[in-house]
Amino acid sequence: MKALMIVGLAAAALGAANASARPAAQSPAAHQRAALIATVNVTASEFKFVLSKKTAGRGVVVFKVKNAGKVSHDFSIKGRKTKMLSPGQSDTLRVTFLRKGHYPYTCTVPGHAAAGMKGVFTIT
Repeated sequence: MKALMIVGLAAAALGAANASARPAAQSPAAHQRAALIATVNVTASEFKFVLSKKTAGRGVVVFKVKNAGKVSHDFSIKGRKTKMLSPGQSDTLRVTFLRKGHYPYTCTVPGHAAAGMKGVFTIT
């Protein structure tokens, strides 16, 4: 009886180990959530922004902002902004876009937007 019980437990453990070794199928909802996140690299310098892409689909957009310039800059879009970035510093800004449209972005340091640190990001 004990031998039968041990064999049964061993078979159950083997089955559990085998099941965990198989890759889990991703549910459609999980796949859709993953597709709703876009990453945009933003480089700030005097006096411009360079974005790795200027459009994204609706959902969460992660802006990874790096100041490659010689003076402080920040990045502002949809009422949110990074901290003031000294030369060489970086910050990440997560913004949720629920509607399609055109969203202006800017550096809020006085005079920087007028000098060219602005643009429009498009949500499709």
